[in-house]
Amino acid sequence: MLEGEALARITVRGEARRWSVNRIITIGREFGSGGRELGKRLAEKLGIAYYDKEILVAIAKKTDFAVDYVQQILSRRPELYFPITVGQSFYPIVDPILEQNNTIYSEQSRIITDMAKKSDCIIVGRCADYILKDMHPLRLFVYAEMDFKMDRCRLRAKEHEDLTDRKLTQQIKRIDKNRASYYQFYTGRKWGDKLNYDLCINTSYIPIKEAVDGIAKIFS
Repeated sequence: MLEGEALARITVRGEARRWSVNRIITIGREFGSGGRELGKRLAEKLGIAYYDKEILVAIAKKTDFAVDYVQQILSRRPELYFPITVGQSFYPIVDPILEQNNTIYSEQSRIITDMAKKSDCIIVGRCADYILKDMHPLRLFVYAEMDFKMDRCRLRAKEHEDLTDRKLTQQIKRIDKNRASYYQFYTGRKWGDKLNYDLCINTSYIPIKEAVDGIAKIFS
């Protein structure tokens, strides 16, 4: 369970904190670490709203982009190119892909902020810890060792899906690399850096249910 100095320190912060709007919890997570499950279980235990894929649907409605396209954009770092040169001067042209990226991020920020103002909630991913920094959310980061993440991915894989150790490791690393790049691009911060979070949880050694019980005590 989450006991000892780590939980005590967070509990003190939780008791001393003055929620500016509502109780807000943000969850960053490595792929396969169980961060989404932790968020759902914690939302159920606390009886508060849970937002994850709902944000994608809301963005799609606001921007007229397909949900799958929004998901693709939000999982990688936008690339900026400078293809036009005149003499020795460089003139960047408008990059329509980057404009779409920024449009989606701006809409995402508005939607997440509105959700946080509406009620107590848990928001998974989407740079929510940074977007809502002025609301002082409880910022969690969930991670795990590779073997644990591989086992968890296999349990949730589609039937007959070819998941060799090599392919699965590459997939996990690629997704986490894209998440890190996207996060750094829009926040200027290092994804997964403990200095950006209030509590980091290694689900390789802390069962998700016990982690949920420990975190819930902060709000009891």
